[in-house]
Amino acid sequence: MPHKFPLKIHFFLHASFEDPGCILQWCRDKGHQTSSTHLYRNESLPELNDFDWLIVMGGPIGVYEEEKYTWLAGEKYIIRQAVDSGKTVVGICLGAQLLANALGAEVYRNPEKEIGWFDVMLTESGEKESLFGGMSPRINVFHWHGDTFDLPDGATHLMYSEACRNQAFLYGEKVLGLQFHFEVTGSNVLSMVENCRSEIVPGKYIQTEEEILRVREAVTENNRIMFELLDRLSIP
Repeated sequence: MPHKFPLKIHFFLHASFEDPGCILQWCRDKGHQTSSTHLYRNESLPELNDFDWLIVMGGPIGVYEEEKYTWLAGEKYIIRQAVDSGKTVVGICLGAQLLANALGAEVYRNPEKEIGWFDVMLTESGEKESLFGGMSPRINVFHWHGDTFDLPDGATHLMYSEACRNQAFLYGEKVLGLQFHFEVTGSNVLSMVENCRSEIVPGKYIQTEEEILRVREAVTENNRIMFELLDRLSIP
């Protein structure tokens, strides 16, 4: 569907300490309008006509915990509606899991938790995909997840890591799932550490707090890639 400018970009937020990071800077720089639903506060879900883009952020819950988090079913319904209506939808970490699940795929525990700065690699399909054209085939990115997902039927597998096979997918041309966090700023990383420190335990793919907080160079590059992806998704 044709893009209207400025775009109305809506965020689904699942934790007080996990915000959209550098994506808000991109929205400001481009003059787009932003709005949010803080689902952990039980705020009302938006109507489909309230937004042009939907960006579904991360959080420390499971997609399958619908009895505990009663708003999850409604959130998944809106995500699916947004996809079916041709809107641009981006899911990040939990958001990617919600997006995959809304499209009919299973979400479950990954054999290993992945917390810290680890490389993701482009698949052969990812290297051919215009959305990632010209990007490095190996990128050091920030992770904080214990779950993973199957690819939705019809999705293109874009990225993988040593710890987790399905790190990114594209559904159609404007629906992107990223298991990791291109969007984090230094303050985002610090906030996650402060609020989820109990998960930083010895593990094959779990870094120490000191390693996680060495972020300056990696954050700058990750944010540059996030801006590039958002620019490319904005092309009508």
